[in-house]
Formats: sequence, structure tokens, C-alpha cells
Amino acid sequence: MKALVLQEKNVWPALQEVPVPTPSEGEALVRISAAALNHRDIWIVKGMYPGIRYPVILGSDGAGYWEGREVIINPGMNWGDDPRVQSKAFSILGLPANGTLAEYVLVPQQQVYDKPPHLNMQEAAALPLAGLTAYRVLFTRCGLQPGEKVLISGVGGGVALLACQMAIAAGAEVYVTSGSDEKIQRAIALGARAGANYRKADWPARLKEEAGGFDVIIDSAGGPGFPELLKLCRPAARIGVYGGTRGAIPELSPQLLFWKQISILGSTMGSDEDFRQMLHFVNTHRLRPIVDKVFPLEEGPRAFERLDEGRQFGKVIVSVKPHPHKRF
Repeated sequence: MKALVLQEKNVWPALQEVPVPTPSEGEALVRISAAALNHRDIWIVKGMYPGIRYPVILGSDGAGYWEGREVIINPGMNWGDDPRVQSKAFSILGLPANGTLAEYVLVPQQQVYDKPPHLNMQEAAALPLAGLTAYRVLFTRCGLQPGEKVLISGVGGGVALLACQMAIAAGAEVYVTSGSDEKIQRAIALGARAGANYRKADWPARLKEEAGGFDVIIDSAGGPGFPELLKLCRPAARIGVYGGTRGAIPELSPQLLFWKQISILGSTMGSDEDFRQMLHFVNTHRLRPIVDKVFPLEEGPRAFERLDEGRQFGKVIVSVKPHPHKRF
């Protein structure tokens, strides 16, 4: 089969012929129609991730065919029995196990779910990791309620965009930040009320003027701007943190936390139950993940470059030619 194989640090995965994996009892050999990239894939290529091995097929997100069904894959492996936190055996598809940037991927059968029927294969491939992460941080961790004001940072990436779409569908009043005015306007076109460009010094003041304060803040950046988020919190606000792309938080005032009764809640990926609930939410509200650009498998390095540039709005997709007349 054809696959994008990572062979060494700082070199984009290249197309190679590798053996088709053989399923054992309880495993599913899924024929991939489309896969989606995540920033995790970029970090692995750059050596910024634990447990890297070579060679490896990256890719956590995929949609395709198994036993005549159109399916998607839950990329969170071995969450465990405690819904509050992942087990020590938890891993994400695409390292250490080979992932979805190939014509076939081998996964445990319990990771395979029916594709939402209103989504095409490319949209479905964009959903699993980002949708699971967004759903858990919004609803399982932060308990978002209809009518609440929510701020979502870094809109344009896959998780932030799906969080924006989900929060709007849930009846929340949504505001966004981005380093791109264009991305803010595109989020507003999706239903966000307003936004602020975090590259401009007055971004906290602009949000304060627009919204007054927030019940829920969803953040993936951390870094020096995080203390400003505390100042934008309403009393009893919840801040859901699912990433740290801007690094450590330099100063955090405990007075702001305890006096306003603010909760800071960490979140990553999600449990199997979170995944099922996410799919139900997506099907109920007929949400469609935003696809940025689609590249054929043969042009995989260009897909990695697109994501690495940071100009995307939505998910970068790698398309694999399907075999519609064969059953898997």
C-alpha cells in the first residue's frame, strides 16, 4: 500500500510502498478515503514530542470503509475506565501505532464508528481528534450552558473552529480571538458575535467593550497573554485549557482566581463516552467541520507545509482514492 512515512527528524513524510497490515482478532483494517492533519503531526516531525520512533506513519484522523460501512476512527486509544482522566496506557493513533496517512490503517474494532451520514469523507476525516477535544473541553469539563458568553482563542485551527461551531449550536454567545482579521471575520460569518486580534495591544479592551465578560473561556495558547483572560472572566467563570502553544504563563494573580471564584480546567482529547456524545451532538445539529484545503496523498509534504505555515482556516485534508466497489 502507499503511505506517507516519516523517516527522520525535520523532513516531511514521503510517499512509500509498505506492506498492508494484517488484522488479528478484534482488529479492523480500515480502507482510508481521507485523513486530516493535526499540529501533533508537525510537532512529531520536528522532534517536539515524546516517544518518537522511525519509521512511522503519522495521522490521527481518518474516514473510510470497513465491512461495507462508511466509518470514522476514534483516535484516542486505551482511555481507561475513569471518565475523569486518561489511563497510563492512553495513546493517540499515529504514534506509537501507525496512523491514517496511508491507504489502510489497522485499529481495534471498538475505535471504529459509523460516519455521520450528512458529512462527506473529507469533512468526516476532519472531525475525530478536533471534535473530541472541542466537545470535552466545552461540555464535559466547562459545562457550557445555553445563553452563556464564551471566548474561544486562536480561531482558525481545527479544535478552536469546531469549539466555535459547537458553542453556537448549543445556544451560547460566542466571541473569538485570532492573529488574523480575516479569520475573525470568517468566524463571525459562522455565527460568532465579534472578535479581537491578539496581535494588537488593545485586544483585551476590545473584548471587554464587546462582551463585558465571559462565563467560559476556551484557550490553547497559554503564554504571556493568559493573565489577561482572567481579567475578562465573569464571577464563577471556567477557563478550559487544552493546549499551550505560546508556552509558560509568566504571572498569575491568585487574588483574581479566588475572589472571582474562577476555575481553570485542563482538558485533553476525551473518553470513549465523550466521543459517542460528540458524534450525537454533531449528528443532531448537523455540524460540518470546516475543510481548509485538500491534497492528494502523493502531495503529502505540501499538506504538511500548509499546516506549518499557520494560514489555514479549518482542517488540512489528505485525500486517498477510494475503492467504492470493494468491501472492507
